Amino acid sequence: MQTGYYAATGGMVAQFNRIDTIASNLANANTTGYKRDQLITGDFARLFKTVQNELPIANQTEAAAQYLNRSLSRVPQITDAYIDYSLGAMQRTDNTFDLALGKEGQFFAVNTPQGIRLTRDGSFTINEEGKLVNKQGHEVLSTDYFQTKTAITFTSQDSIITIDKNGQISTNVPGSTQMVANKKLLVLEPQNLRMLIKEGDNLYIPEKADTLTPLEDSGTVMQGFVEKSNVNAVNEMIALVEANRLVGMYQKAMDSQMNDLNRDAIEKIASTRR
Repeated sequence: MQTGYYAATGGMVAQFNRIDTIASNLANANTTGYKRDQLITGDFARLFKTVQNELPIANQTEAAAQYLNRSLSRVPQITDAYIDYSLGAMQRTDNTFDLALGKEGQFFAVNTPQGIRLTRDGSFTINEEGKLVNKQGHEVLSTDYFQTKTAITFTSQDSIITIDKNGQISTNVPGSTQMVANKKLLVLEPQNLRMLIKEGDNLYIPEKADTLTPLEDSGTVMQGFVEKSNVNAVNEMIALVEANRLVGMYQKAMDSQMNDLNRDAIEKIASTRR
């Protein structure tokens, strides 16, 4: 078996995965509230050390567990992936229904056909029914949603709408500037961010075990602002160039294994001595 060929193949596959992730990050560099994905590259030897006492080989003997193919010990591979939840830059829009959250790990909640989803994209609008919705038309939830199952709604007479730092919505009394309390935005802070799953459309699936308890005093809601993506396009482009160069290097290594070394081996094996 040409171990060098398989090692180079493993390294190339890891770089292909990196390129896919980087491309996704770059495609969403201007997506409001987007959080970048990141991959962790490791090798077989490190993974083996973490589980070698568990005897992972089928016959479950100590001798079998000690077996390690050293030719694969340094094959780079993707060992983990995570979402970078660091804050993006806050951009002022002065739009009434543009909202941002000024703390990492907090989310708005929306109701989708698949269930409740979380989002950092606070570019909300009012639909034809007067309901507060996100870009995909999903209803933005209030703190009393689990009790009342009603949406956040506005009327044509609500000419003044304010939202404080805790998400409390206030509207004016018709024909005056006197403000009265409306519903309050549901702001959530999941217990374990690592358990969130990206679903697409800038939505996250919360962990089933999470109670989704509303934050009464989040203190982070910013009206008239949106949070930009936390993707640094320059850093992503540098990583993309690096990954492409590594693919080229692995390709040359594979070519050397299959052509140069094979030809050399055939010539030596085919030669006869008298």
